[in-house]
Amino acid sequence: MRRLLRLLKICSVILRHGLDEMALSSFQHPWLRRLGRVLTWGRPLTEPRGVRLRLALESLGPIFVKFGQVLSTRRDLLPPDIADELAKLQDNVPPFDSEVAVAIIERSFGKPIEALFATFERRPVASASIAQVHFATLPLQQGGAEVAVKVLRPGMHKVIEEDLALMHTMAALVDRLWSEGRRLKPREVVDEFDKYLHDELDLVREAANGAQLRRNMATLDLILIPEMHWELCRNEVIVMQRMEGVPIGRIDALRAAGVDFKQLAKAGVDIFFTQVFRDGFFHADMHPGNIMVSLQPDTFGRYIALDFGIVGTLSDFDKDYLAQNFIAFFRRDYKRVAELHVESGWVPADARIDELEAAIRSVCEPQFARPLKDISLGQVLLRLFQVSRRFKVEIQPQLVLLQKTLLNVEGLGRQLDPELDLWTTAQPFLEKWMKSQVGWPAFRDKLKNESTRYAQYLPEIPRLLHQALLAQEKRDDPVLRELLQEQRRTNALLQTLMAFVVGFIAAVLLIAAVDSGWLRRLF
Repeated sequence: MRRLLRLLKICSVILRHGLDEMALSSFQHPWLRRLGRVLTWGRPLTEPRGVRLRLALESLGPIFVKFGQVLSTRRDLLPPDIADELAKLQDNVPPFDSEVAVAIIERSFGKPIEALFATFERRPVASASIAQVHFATLPLQQGGAEVAVKVLRPGMHKVIEEDLALMHTMAALVDRLWSEGRRLKPREVVDEFDKYLHDELDLVREAANGAQLRRNMATLDLILIPEMHWELCRNEVIVMQRMEGVPIGRIDALRAAGVDFKQLAKAGVDIFFTQVFRDGFFHADMHPGNIMVSLQPDTFGRYIALDFGIVGTLSDFDKDYLAQNFIAFFRRDYKRVAELHVESGWVPADARIDELEAAIRSVCEPQFARPLKDISLGQVLLRLFQVSRRFKVEIQPQLVLLQKTLLNVEGLGRQLDPELDLWTTAQPFLEKWMKSQVGWPAFRDKLKNESTRYAQYLPEIPRLLHQALLAQEKRDDPVLRELLQEQRRTNALLQTLMAFVVGFIAAVLLIAAVDSGWLRRLF
């Protein structure tokens, strides 16, 4: 009954905001378009379609708002006007009762709130669709540190499962009945949102993401990430270091404090490219609500990152693909960009390189008519995805998340410094990273990393080969018997070869030891 009432409310919202007309007008059949106009007769639908869709999602509640936020990242699938409007969706959710938050905390740890914290502020400092945050202080015997306590909203699992079930049903109908359904991939989009939402519901997962980012960024001295108090982390509650800073959107307050905006903008770009190309693990929700700037004397001007529910990961293949794409674009080598699409395996085998190259040139070349500081790397990546779609390329989810994050970083950077030139910052970084992946240094490092794994197998090779040949000899195969005899005659040569390989690995490790200075310190 509850699901039926929810479905009726969704239908009411669809009619009130004219989403039925929006869907029917997209069909190619004239009679369906005429039906859409008939259905909207008498309804004052003066707002653009993107605005109507955004308002409808906001009226349906936090889960649909979150879905719209995720959907806005799929610019490879949506028309620009709808994607731009969905990007304006913000979590605007009133906090839930603080006594409920206290009850969740006490249930999670099996202790009263007074035994867990010396002080606990009942009034939340932040509230979103998934959780809310309270400030607290640990007992003196635990150090007395100031902490932030993030508490999952009550009943979220049940609400999410009900709304997700309706979303899956609607996605199946769109896929079956709408001519554009296959291109928009509604089932896949809802599946992606389902996974993303369930990941956010596990706060321990978010804490682990934060811990990984903190460890990765420890030597960069450009960003602060709160430390997790693991003894106080559960699925519904996590406790982390309290961070003091000014939200990055408060430009006037930062300017009054004397923050160097040019340096801050450049640091943001350095952080992003380091996370992407060095670590392959990046904070993928870097909107202004999750970023602050420290004004403390010992960390003045550093970024403070919050909320680690969404992170992106890239494989070595993804990083190499992106770096080569960007560098080829810097050099206007559009043929290389087209070849990279083919080499990645994302373009069908029958696609013509010259046609793909021409399409890429047509959307990328106009960028160079503008000043370098006005060229958006995020828009370049988006245009590459849009061109690829014409050639039936399957864009990988991790790259879509990266493109969305890059647009956030660019917008944030240029809000701080309108003259920010991402090209000047990015190109040397990418070229340096590419050089580190090829040549003798890269080979030496990879061999050093793999040597301990394979060294244990080298002494066993003659014995394993001998056993395998004996097993085959028992089958009375004359060819294999002859091979076994040959193996016995060449056993000495094989051991000599093994000694050479071991000696080669030892030499490489010795070179690495000399390079690192370890050998000089030893002697």
